[in-house]
Amino acid sequence: MTMALRGVNMFVLVLVLVIGGAVGYTRPPPRETLFIDRDTDGDATAPEQVHISVVGENNMRISWITPSSVPATVYYGTSSRVYTSSATGTSSSYRYLLYKSGQIYDIVIGPLQPDTTYYYTCGSNTSTEYTLKTPPAQFPIKFAVSGDLGQTGHTQTTLQHIGNSSYDVLLLPGDLSYADFWQPRWDSFGRFVSPYSSGRPWMVTTGNHDVESIPIINIPTPFKAYNARWHMPFEQSGSTSNEYYSFNAAGVHVIMLGSYTDFDQNSAQYKWLQGDLQAIDRTKTPWVFVLLHAPWYNSNFAHQGESESVDMKADMEELLNNSQVDVVFAGHVHAYERFTRVYNGQANNCAPMYINIGDAGNREGLASKYMDPQPAISLFREASFGHGELQVFNGTSAQWTWHRNQDDESVIADSVLLTSLSSTSACASS
Repeated sequence: MTMALRGVNMFVLVLVLVIGGAVGYTRPPPRETLFIDRDTDGDATAPEQVHISVVGENNMRISWITPSSVPATVYYGTSSRVYTSSATGTSSSYRYLLYKSGQIYDIVIGPLQPDTTYYYTCGSNTSTEYTLKTPPAQFPIKFAVSGDLGQTGHTQTTLQHIGNSSYDVLLLPGDLSYADFWQPRWDSFGRFVSPYSSGRPWMVTTGNHDVESIPIINIPTPFKAYNARWHMPFEQSGSTSNEYYSFNAAGVHVIMLGSYTDFDQNSAQYKWLQGDLQAIDRTKTPWVFVLLHAPWYNSNFAHQGESESVDMKADMEELLNNSQVDVVFAGHVHAYERFTRVYNGQANNCAPMYINIGDAGNREGLASKYMDPQPAISLFREASFGHGELQVFNGTSAQWTWHRNQDDESVIADSVLLTSLSSTSACASS
């Protein structure tokens, strides 16, 4: 194992760990795409595709699907099989060409205690009990970050590693199921991730594979399946669209943007982002993270010159820089790359750090061709499947680690210590 110290300054301590070097690691070949079918022998009222998400400071949204209609009720409590509370919500379904979904349930439970395990059941079938853990109200907090998920053997390995990481919240910068118009794959995806998404909040945003609409004519409606299945807390952050929103977790403000929703300076998304950034109280949330799908900085040959990257950066980069956003995560490129803090193409100690992490394991495989020479602002890049973990210790310090999937083991290949811009006097004064 070798360790290269990329640079040390008062803002960022960078530790690059090359584990195993060029000798012991060979990039894995593609693996099969998985399809998880419904148990046809099961009860039609049994919940499936269960996932949870944060709603406001103390609530959680529970979503699941059944073939048959059942009461939209969740029973929950802090002891197994002892449910002291219940909540009711709504159910709906959608049609997509010839496909009709099952009943999709949307129930908000709470108020809940922070950093607490709850037991719950969904609908009228109480034979299956689920557990969830709420995020902490104060530091420390750990985020898992993984983009371009899909549902392959590589994705399965990535999810197993994430599940073993003791994370509090998962952040997913777009491209969930890779259904690509074939709606049963959304159902398969829901079943595939349910062992993980039912226990920790999954906060997601949209990617190009989630659009599922014919260009120009916009038929079917863009993001029809995504919006029906993955209701995020956009209302609580003053957004009018499920495709962009924000939320707080402990002392972190997280902004989820939509690369494939109008973003120019006259758009609703742009104006919402302006207001959201202006409303941040850095005494309460000293850290600010942004997620979007199409990367603004990228030295991989994949996805160069796309409007969703180039034009969105031109419209919004100044907003993020002026608001001292700490990190911007993106997906889309199926590889890992970490940039220094950068603004307008130049290293800047008071600008966001950019991290591309579209390497969860999707069926399209890795984007393995990078530009040469490596740009000075690109500090680490590798075309391997994996995931990231962001451990925020307090209002000042955090650590980012990227975990490569090596022979189905989770191996730390890149690590960096961060100092929040809000606590950096030179940046605060500017």
